[in-house]
Amino acid sequence: MPRATIHARPFGTTPTGEEVALWRLTSPSGAYAEILTYGGILHALGVPDATGRTENVVLSLPSLDQYAEKSPYVGALIGRYANRIAHGRFTLDGTPHDVPANDRGHALHGGPAGFDARVWEAHPHTAGDTVELQLRLHSPHGDMGFPGALDVTATYSLDADGTLALDCTATTDRPTVLSLSNHAYFNLAADGGDVLDHTLQVDGEAYLPVDATGIPLGPIAPVTGTPFDLTAPRALRTGVLAADDVQIRDARGYDHCWVLGSRESAVPRRAARLSTPDGARTMEVWTTAPGLQVYTANQLDGTLTDPSGRPLGRHGAVCLETQHLPDAPNRPAYPSPVLRPGTTGHRRTEFRFPRPASPTPATD
Repeated sequence: MPRATIHARPFGTTPTGEEVALWRLTSPSGAYAEILTYGGILHALGVPDATGRTENVVLSLPSLDQYAEKSPYVGALIGRYANRIAHGRFTLDGTPHDVPANDRGHALHGGPAGFDARVWEAHPHTAGDTVELQLRLHSPHGDMGFPGALDVTATYSLDADGTLALDCTATTDRPTVLSLSNHAYFNLAADGGDVLDHTLQVDGEAYLPVDATGIPLGPIAPVTGTPFDLTAPRALRTGVLAADDVQIRDARGYDHCWVLGSRESAVPRRAARLSTPDGARTMEVWTTAPGLQVYTANQLDGTLTDPSGRPLGRHGAVCLETQHLPDAPNRPAYPSPVLRPGTTGHRRTEFRFPRPASPTPATD
């Protein structure tokens, strides 16, 4: 019977001379995960299909240079704040703070030098049939304009069933805002094509409409009667190509946050279920986060390629990013992203791969 294993190999050196390693975790199920110490990037995730054939189901880039110079956050750990903060400004306990704008006048994913561009310290562990890689990072007070010195631990674990979990914990020495996430691009067919015929179900009955620059317009809105109603499995094509909807048209697909709950939950709840058209491979996302950003790779244009040379094109994958709601530091009505001294922020997300008995039909 296969054993759980974990080992590392070199993956390159940053321009500042930091060595980067690729860690490979393998499971008795046949699943594997490859993780870089640069950006905590999920470089590969091998998952068996219904016939037992294992293929990589996340997009990746061929080299460290590609990740460092050109990557649209492919597979990366995101922090300090996933998604957007309007105009890069927020006020916490009466003190204003500024984060450099890097997306249409707003701060995106922690600013231009977020956690996705750092080299993390790696600590491997094995416990029975579960292997884990613990990544640690210290972010000083004032890093990208955020208050508080922050100590973060992000732990990837792969168990005997092939579930990949990501546990993130953080402590701070003064009040700050925090939303950690992973930005993996999923294509469960692993065929280099688009994901428009994948079916997606999101366990959220409300979402955040946004303006043309991705900032929430305000109140949470029900999904009923909109292309955002994914409460039953639906082919991504039917929503992504809904050109008569201004939200879809402005984003060129989905790039929106579904509301899962009013706060971070104590235990993971199911957030989404994604399946290939033939049902041969299915993924469920379980999380404690209050929000889920669904992004259908609308900005990929084929200029980047994967390690085999295939171009990464528009709608070639879908991101399912567990997070706090966008611009929550400026929105008291949204679940609070504030982390204070003496408390530990914690988020767990699980990517589960059940073997479906039969294909899940799409509903139009």
